[in-house]
Order: sequence, then C-alpha cells, then structure tokens
Amino acid sequence: MNLFLRQFFLLLWCCFVSVCTNSVSGLNYDGLALMSLLRKWDSVPTSITSSWNSSDSTPCSWLGIGCDHRSHSVVSLNLSGLGISGPLGPEIGQLKQLKTVDLNTNYFSGDIPSQLGNCSLLEYLNLSANSFTGVIPDSFKYLQNLQTLSLFSNSLSGEIPESLFQDLALQVLYLDTNKFNGSIPRSVGNLTELLELSLDRNQLSGTIPESIGNCRKLESLSLSYNKLSGSLPEILTNLESLVELFVSHNSLEGRIPLGFCKCKNLETLDLSFNSYSGGLPPDLGNCSSLATLAIIHSNLRGAIPSSFGQLKKLSVLDLSENQLSGTIPPELSNCKSLMTLNLYTNELEGKVPSELGRLNKLEDLELFNNHLSGEIPISIWKIASLKYLLVYNNSLSGELPLEITHLKNLKNLSLYNNQFFGVIPQSLGINSSLLQLDFTDNKFTGEIPPNLCHGKELRVLNMGRNQLQGSIPSDVGGCLTLWRLILKENSLSGALPEFAENPNLYHMDISKNNITGPIPPSIGNCSGLTFIYLSMNKLTGFIPSELGNLINLLVVDLSSNQLEGSLPLQLSKCHNLGKFDVGFNSLNGSIPSSLRNWTSLSTLILKENHFIGGIPPFLSELEKLTELQLGGNFLGGEIPSWIGSLQSLQYALNLSSNGFFGELPSELGNLIKLEQLQLSNNNLTGTLAPLDKIHSLVQVDISYNHFSGPIPETLMNLLNSSPSSFWGNPDLCVSCLPSGGLTCTENRSIKPCDSQSSKRDSLSRVAVALIAIASVVAVFMLVGLVCMFILCRRCKQDLGIDHDVEIAAQEGPSSLLNKVMQATENLNDRHIIGRGTHGTVYKASLGGDKIFAVKKIVFTGHKGGNKSMVTEIQTIGKIRHRNLLKLEEFWLRKDYGLILYAYMQNGSVHDVLHGTTPPQTLEWSIRYKIAIGIAHVKESSFALAENAMSTIKSKESDVYSYGVVLLELITRKKALDPLFVGETDIVEWVRSVWSSTEDINKIADSSLREEFLDSNIMNQAIYVLLVALRCTEKAPSRRPTMRDVVNQLVKRNASIRGKRS
Repeated sequence: MNLFLRQFFLLLWCCFVSVCTNSVSGLNYDGLALMSLLRKWDSVPTSITSSWNSSDSTPCSWLGIGCDHRSHSVVSLNLSGLGISGPLGPEIGQLKQLKTVDLNTNYFSGDIPSQLGNCSLLEYLNLSANSFTGVIPDSFKYLQNLQTLSLFSNSLSGEIPESLFQDLALQVLYLDTNKFNGSIPRSVGNLTELLELSLDRNQLSGTIPESIGNCRKLESLSLSYNKLSGSLPEILTNLESLVELFVSHNSLEGRIPLGFCKCKNLETLDLSFNSYSGGLPPDLGNCSSLATLAIIHSNLRGAIPSSFGQLKKLSVLDLSENQLSGTIPPELSNCKSLMTLNLYTNELEGKVPSELGRLNKLEDLELFNNHLSGEIPISIWKIASLKYLLVYNNSLSGELPLEITHLKNLKNLSLYNNQFFGVIPQSLGINSSLLQLDFTDNKFTGEIPPNLCHGKELRVLNMGRNQLQGSIPSDVGGCLTLWRLILKENSLSGALPEFAENPNLYHMDISKNNITGPIPPSIGNCSGLTFIYLSMNKLTGFIPSELGNLINLLVVDLSSNQLEGSLPLQLSKCHNLGKFDVGFNSLNGSIPSSLRNWTSLSTLILKENHFIGGIPPFLSELEKLTELQLGGNFLGGEIPSWIGSLQSLQYALNLSSNGFFGELPSELGNLIKLEQLQLSNNNLTGTLAPLDKIHSLVQVDISYNHFSGPIPETLMNLLNSSPSSFWGNPDLCVSCLPSGGLTCTENRSIKPCDSQSSKRDSLSRVAVALIAIASVVAVFMLVGLVCMFILCRRCKQDLGIDHDVEIAAQEGPSSLLNKVMQATENLNDRHIIGRGTHGTVYKASLGGDKIFAVKKIVFTGHKGGNKSMVTEIQTIGKIRHRNLLKLEEFWLRKDYGLILYAYMQNGSVHDVLHGTTPPQTLEWSIRYKIAIGIAHVKESSFALAENAMSTIKSKESDVYSYGVVLLELITRKKALDPLFVGETDIVEWVRSVWSSTEDINKIADSSLREEFLDSNIMNQAIYVLLVALRCTEKAPSRRPTMRDVVNQLVKRNASIRGKRS
C-alpha cells in the first residue's frame, strides 16, 4: 500500500512539474509541434525565425500560420516559396485541426510523412515543387475530406495507390512531373466529383482505363508524356464537361474516336506525338468552343477536312509532321480567330489558297516541307498581323511584292529552297524589326537590301545560293544582334564590310563570291565567331592578325583567294581551332611553330601556296590531326621519321609538288588509318616498302619521283584502277607471281620486275610525256621557222641574194626529200593519216624503224607568196597543236611547204582529243598530267626560243599557244570548232561563256561533269582555265611569261583527294 502511494505521489509530481513548465513557457500544444518541426529543417529564412517566437502563448500570429479564433488551434499552414529545406517531420501529424497545408516551391526532401494521414480534417494539401522522394503514403486514404491534392514536380515514385481514389470528395489531383510507374488505377472512376486530373510527365504505362468515363464532371485531363498505349477510349467523348484534353507524347494507336463534338465546352485538344491510324475525324469541326487543336507527328493520313472551317473560335491549328495530303482547304479562311496555322512537314500540294488572306488575326503561318507550288497570294502579303511566314522546302515561285515591306510585325521570313526570283524589295526591313531572314537556294537577283538590320533585332541572315550581285551592305557589318550570316554562292562583289563589336555572331559564310580587297581587321570585333568561311573569292592582302582575337574559332576556311604574306603568329591564340584551310593562295614564309597551340586541330590545309622550309616538327604534337595538306609549296628536305607518330591521320596526307627528297621513312607505315597519300612531283627515291603496311589506303599518287623496286602488293589494286598515279618512276616494277597471283599483261603501264622493258598502253606515262613534249616542240619549231624565214629574208635583202636560192640552202637534203616523196607515192591520199585547217599529214615509211610524218602546208592563193607563209606558220603556232614528236627537216616551195617529223605511235594532243578513234573518256587526271608534262619541259628551252625570236615577240606567241593547248584539254573542242558560231576561235568562245556564267560545266568536256562533283577536281580545272585565259589575253603585254606559267602550273599540281574539302 505504501509502495502504491509513493508511486501515485511521484506521478502526481511529474504532472505538476509538466503543468508548471507549460505555464512558464506559455506556448500551446500546436505551437510546440511547430517548434519541433522548425528544429528539423536545415535552412530557414529569417522571416520565420524572427516571427516564430516560443515565448508566445499561441502561434496564431506567426508567419504562415492560421488559427481557429476560439480554440487557437492551427488550421492552416502556408509556407510556400520561402526556400525552406530539410525533411518535413512527423510532428506535422500532431496538428489535428489542420484544413490547409501549402508548402509548395521549397526544398523539402525525404519521404512524405505518413503522419499526415492523422490530419483527417485536411481539405487542401499542396506539397508541389519540392524534392520529396519515396511513395505516396497509404495513410492518405484517411483524408476523406481532402478536395485538392497537389504533389507535382517532386521525385515521387512507385505506383499510384488504389486507395488514393477512395477519397470521394477529391476534386483536384495533380501528380504530374514525378517518377510514378505502373498503370492508371481503374478506381479512378470512383472520383465522381473530380474536376482536374493531371498525371502527365511520369512513366505510366498500359491503357487509359474506361472507368475514367465515370468522372462526368471532369474539366481538365492531362496524361501527356507517359508510356500509355492502346487506343483513345471512346468513352472520353462522353465527358461533356471537358474543357482540356492532353494525351500527347505517348504510344497511342488506332483511330481518333468520333464524338468529340459532344464536348461542347472543349477548348483545347492536344493528341500530338502518337501513332494513330487513319485520318482526321470531320466531326471535330462541330466542336464549336475549340480554340486549340494540335495533332502533331501522329501518322495522320488523308485530307484536312473542310469542316474545320466551322471552328469560329479556333486560334491555333497545328497538324504538322504528319502525312496529310491533298490541298489546303480554303474553308480554313472562315476561322476568323485563327492566329497560328501550322501545316508543315506533310504531303500537301497545290497552291496556297488566296482566301487565307482573310485571316486578319493570323500571326504565324508555317507551311514548310510540303509540295506546294505557284505563287504566294498577294492577299497573304497584306495580312498586317503576320509575324512568322515559313514556307521553305516547297516549289513556290514568283517575285516578292512591295507589300512585304509594309508588314510592321514581320519577324521571321523563311523562303529557303524554293524557286522565288527577281529583286528583293530594297526597302525591306525599314518598317519592321526582323529577327530572321532565310532566302537560301532560290533565284533572287539584284542587291541585298541595305536596311535589313534597321530594327536592330536581326539574328539570322541567310541568302546563300542565289544570284545576288553588288556589295554587302554596311548595315550587315554593323548589325550588333546578328548570330548567323550566310551569303555563300552568289555573285557578290566589292569589299567585305567593316564589322562592329558583336559578340553574338558565331557563323559567317561568304564563300564562293567575287569579294575583293583585304579581310578587314575589324573582323576581330566579332569575338564570338566560331565558323568563318571566306573561300573562293578574290580576297587580297594579308591575313589580319586580329583573327587571333577570335579565341572561340573552330573552323577557318580562307582557301582559293589571292592572300599573301605569312601566317600571323597571333593565330596561335585560337586554341579550339579544329579546321584551318588557307589552300590555293600565295601565302609565304615558314609555317610558324607557335601553331603548336592548336591542340584540337583535326584538319590543316596549307596546299598550293609558297611556304618554305621543311615539314615543321611541331606537327607531331597535334595528336588529333586527321588530314594534313601541304602539297604545292616550296617545302623541302627529307620526310621526317616522326611523321609516323601522326597516327590519327585518316583522310589525307598530301606532300605533293614540293622539293622533298630521300627515301620514305619506314615509320610512314605506322599510319594505319590513312586513306589517301599524295607524294607526286617530288624527288623522292628508294622503294615503296613502307606503304605495304598501310592497308587502309584507297588513293595513292606517287607519280613523278624517282622511286624504284617492286610496287607493294597492297597497292596493286590502286595501280590497276589508277595507273597514272604511278607514272614518272621509270625504275618501278611489278612482281609477277608464277601462279595464283598477279598477271603481267603486255599493256601494263609498269614493267615487270624481271623485264628490262615493257610495252605501254595507249595513254601510258611515256605517251603523256611524248604528247606534252610534242606540243611544246611543235610550238618552238614552228615559230622557229618563222624566225629563220625572217632572218633569211633580211639577210637576202641586205646582200641581194636570190630568195629561192637562199631558202634552198636552208632546206633538208634533196635525197631525203626524194625518199619521202617515193614512200608517199608523191603524197598520195592513201598515205594520209590526218587533215587540218593548215595542212595534210602523210605517213612515210623509209624502211626499218625509220617512220616519219610529213605535213604539207599549201600556200596557193595567198597573195604575197612566201610572205604569206609567215602568217600561216604563225597561225599554226598560235592555235593548232596536232604536230608530232620531233621536227626533222623542212622544204619550202613556191606554193607549199613540207615539214618532216618523227612519227609518234602514241599520237599527239590532237589525236587524243580529236582523233578518229579517241578514248571514249579522258579522265581529268590524265588531261592534267598532259598539261603538267608540257610544263615540265625545261625552262631553258623556252628561254632559248624567246631569245631567238625576240624580233617578232614570239615569247607572247609561245604563251598564247600554250593557253590554247590548255583550252583544248579542258573543252575537248578544236581550236576552230564549228560550234563557235559568231566567235573567232576557242579562245573567244571560252572567254565569252566564262564571263557570262563563270560556270565550268558550261565550258568543259561533258564527260568531266561527274568528276566535277568532287569540288577539288572542279577547282583544279577552274584554275587551269584561268591560267589559259591569262595566257590568251589579247594584249601580249598582259600575258605572263612562259616561265611564270610553268611555275604556276607546276606549283598548282595538287593531287585530287576523294574526301570533299
């Protein structure tokens, strides 16, 4: 009994102490629970810590707290957007009188406490936009008074519990943007009071449950961005209160159900990004309240129903990225509220209906990627509200009307890849603040409008691949908002504009124009530039050092210009550079070692310049280099062994047309990824053994060196496909295996290793050399005859010697002439092997291997007798090049002359190009090697001829003749071809066509067209054409010397690589 009393008094004492403690602090029970919650939080704003005072008797005056006025119990907790972090403690379950909890947009984390289920009076619970994890507590089934549950934008997972849908009072349920999986519970149909259900952006799968049709009060249903499958339940059309339906970005199939017309309140219907079958239900046109209809990328087929024209409230119609066909229904013009019409990327055809011009609220019209044709109706250009007109990738045509310049709201006009033509209205941009213009791939002419950036908002200006002329407006260079500038492949001229400070411009492409003058140093003001393409212009001067300020550069292409000087050292600051191409210029000096900073470089193209020195050692440090083009310079020395360390080299290694000597280093065989190797026109010696290890090679050119020994077996396929790539190495040979291996045929261009000599095919390296030498010798000898004739005549006139006697003294022996006449049966027609404007060629066999060709030049009918012979031979030397290998003798008679040549079995340039049985195709590489073969004739020969003929300016005649040879090689037309109607000869015809079109395809032999798909080959042909035109200038003083021509053409002998530059 005493023990019991002691325990009773102890318990009583504890209660007394507890009551005393509470009375001292003054804070009620709910306040203590809140203070306990506060202590669990990691980060709390001062607005709470300064407000929540534990010395208060109740928390009713605290920030975010609402209380019942009688009991002072906490009934609402609203701490949204205060930046609180940490867990939401279980103590919240002690606030039994809570009706509203709003903690959205904080940083609460961890699980949602199950103790919330104790707050059975809760009507509103919002924990959205936090970092809660875990599952929805099962205890939520006890919240039978809950009307709004918002848990969106957390990281909740697991399945949505069935028990959640036992709360029959629930009206709003937001569970979107979480990680819920599984299917939508079928018990969702229990929520008959539900107004809004948002489950989008989860990982829900399965079908949409039919039971959802029981939610007859449902106004908004969002199921987008899940993995739902099956078809859209037809029961959805019974939700007559529905205002919004979003089911986009799922895997729904089947037909879109009929009956949505019953949803008279439906304003937004988004069924996009699914895989329906069939077409658009015409009865959608009866959804009279519909304001937004979007069914994008959903495999729709068939036509657009004309019934859609009944949607008077429709402001957005987006049916893009389907397979809709037919025409655009003009009835859409009845949708007077339409602001956005997107029908792009379909199969629509026909014309753009002029009726669409009635849509006076239209802002966005996107019809690109279809098959539309005809002109854009003038009525559309008059829609004053128009902001965006995107019709690219169609077959639209016509000129842009002046009305376009009055569209004050116009922002984006994209006409790319159509057939628009004419002059762009020059006042475009004055009345609007343009953001983007894309006129690429059309047929626009005239000049670029000067005020496109007048509104100071222009970001994109794309006008490439048109026929624009004139200079680039200064407005373009001064446009501070420009991001992207593409003016490539036009006929723009003049200088580049000065560029203002613009950190936004990242892409500039003005390539393939006629831009002249220097690259302005002000280009360095565009500090954000990443890509610069200025190739194939006529830029001169030095590369500005200010390019080094552009530290974000990834690609620089300045190739095919007339730039000179050395590479600026400041370029080394461009650490991110991936491609640097300055090929086909006149740059000189050594390659700066400071460029070793280009550690990201993958493509380095310095070919066809005047660089000197050896291969710079720092290149071995560029580990990402996949293409190295150094051909056509004045580099020399041996190929270093460290070249084998560039093991990323894949696309090309080009060292051709330099002065390299010595043997190939064995380390070259380490380039096991290399596809193209170009070593031609050097002085390299030794064997090709190092190449035997490179099995990846698909193109090799080692021609015109001094290689010897057998060609490696790995190169045999390349030898068979392109024998000319091995020419000019007389000591190379082919190993012939006795059985099961290679076969040595008689017409192989390379001799067998066990043979001292071998026959060549019809266009072997010897043939090319003979053709080249024959052409040059013919020029010299024919002009030499002129010189001799004039000198003889002067001498005769001075000394009074009879003309015929003097000429006879210079002629060949009469005994040889007698043999020639006997062999040709006095020049009988059956010995004719060729005819031309200036004479007939006969074949004379004098026995043994003495075979000659005799050309008879007839002077009968020419006034002035032998004086006219000078003009005849000058003409032949100027435009006719069908002569053979060597001029042996000549005889002159009163009415004709005979010229004796050694007979050339392989023929001449004329035979190859115009003979009775010319090759059906003559590859550009062979034509180019013929031209190079002519150029390789020693310059002393030219000098000798020039000195001998100085009295008649034969120097200019030699150059002119060589230019005509080049033109015949390019065109495969005769110098006086019947095609040249109204023109004098091949020179005038080519010059006329080139000046009017600058299109090599309109000049060159049509059989070269396929080869010209390789831009490198086409560029090489254009360069040869330009050399020919310089050689054939009308004013002799404007022609280069033969020495200059030889140097230029030899230097420009760039081997063709298969990968497009």
